Amino acid sequence: MSQGDGQVGFPSLNATKPYWLKEPSPILLNHRTTPELPATADVVVVGSGITGAFASYFLKNSWAKEENVVMLEAREACSGATSRNGGHCQPQVYASVPAVAEFELQTFRFLQDLVKDNAIPCDWVSLTGVHAFLTQDLLDLAVVAVERLEKHHPALAEQVEVVCSSSGASLSPAQKERLAALRVPGVKGAIVQKSAASLWPYKLVAWVLEGLLESFACQGFNLQTNTPVTALHNQESGGEYPWLLKTHRGSIAAKKVLLATNGYTSNLLPEFRDLIVPVRGQVGALLPPSPSGAPVKMQHSYFIIANNPTSDSRDEYLVQRPLPGGELIFGGGRSKAGGLAIGEWRDDEIEESVARFLRGNLSPPLDLQPRTEEKWLPGLDDEEDEKSENAVERDELGASFEWTGVMGFSRDHHAWVGHVPESLGGGGRDGGLYICAGYSGHGMPTAALSARAVVEQMGGVVEGLGVGLPDELVLSEDRVRRTREGADTIQQQGEKGWATFFP
Repeated sequence: MSQGDGQVGFPSLNATKPYWLKEPSPILLNHRTTPELPATADVVVVGSGITGAFASYFLKNSWAKEENVVMLEAREACSGATSRNGGHCQPQVYASVPAVAEFELQTFRFLQDLVKDNAIPCDWVSLTGVHAFLTQDLLDLAVVAVERLEKHHPALAEQVEVVCSSSGASLSPAQKERLAALRVPGVKGAIVQKSAASLWPYKLVAWVLEGLLESFACQGFNLQTNTPVTALHNQESGGEYPWLLKTHRGSIAAKKVLLATNGYTSNLLPEFRDLIVPVRGQVGALLPPSPSGAPVKMQHSYFIIANNPTSDSRDEYLVQRPLPGGELIFGGGRSKAGGLAIGEWRDDEIEESVARFLRGNLSPPLDLQPRTEEKWLPGLDDEEDEKSENAVERDELGASFEWTGVMGFSRDHHAWVGHVPESLGGGGRDGGLYICAGYSGHGMPTAALSARAVVEQMGGVVEGLGVGLPDELVLSEDRVRRTREGADTIQQQGEKGWATFFP
């Protein structure tokens, strides 16, 4: 059952199986570096997704190289949100405040370079992202945001291309041709982002964790899977180890604790139940149409956006796996989920209404026809375009995998990164509790360098990157106060739709 106030239960033991976990790492599967749980640790990292993995990576390659770092994972390694997402890594350049957009671009470039320099086998493909708008209101907001960038942040504006007419006007033949080339011929307009990628997210994290085990298993990195933390306590009598983490296998005392728990944060830190709320997403690996014997090949990643306060709202995202399989990883459809899936923290079930929507509502708006069979006809006006789109039969695609995952939606849309103050359960000014969570379904281009920033806060400078954390992401009591006083709840934001996500 969901809990609308954000308080969550424990990760499901019988979770749905995502596409990304079909080839698990034999090194990580059921891994426990030591048979028994250590009694103490210098740092305990709770969570083994992209945040926990990169936090441990930066810890063991900087000030904590000689420290004992223990990672506790409730299920198998990287079995939560990171292995259940849509396979995207794409900064929000125009739909974020500029400092956050720049930070996400830096994170994207860091990951891109890391994959290239180390030949990480995670199927990273750099491409462009097409944001297709089905309603004029959101398109108008997006255009205003881009115009603001062009005026005040031209370097960021160079990252995007706008393909649309002025509000209320008809698309020109050139604009129609461009949208057709992008495979979104029937939309109101599109924003194209230059920096985007598709990847196998589990394999990226597996590479990080396997490297840590190889380099530091005998020097203070200890991974304990299938070990959920059932309680977190600050001990007044703990002395050097003020934090006690309880599990069904025993307890471990720690000097410092990092909660890399995203949508499950309020399970251990209930003070955050209104700030980071679990929201369940659903994804399918759809079998692409193969009218000529080979799967149609997509050249971009896609976001499909519509802002209707009804069941017709759209919030889908798509990447294609490399050929020959070419599965279309298509996620979203929350408008078909009960209560917009807000407050849902269980990933052990599929909502069939969402699954049917995802299988049957990909084309249109996307054109999945081979390029030799163009269905867009030049010269049609907007009304005829709409009739043509509606006339296309919506054939339901098959799915090789269908799964759900739990996101952590932040009330002010930004991740929460840093030291937890006493008023929020942190145990004092230097109480040693930190979080890095609440990505609102957008962790891939944010989490890695957010993890680096929290590692710096925990102990010292991490050499080599020089990337500062934007103020918008820094956890502070003042930010909490401003959020609670000025921001709608996640439920209210869901009812208002996508417009709440534009700065």
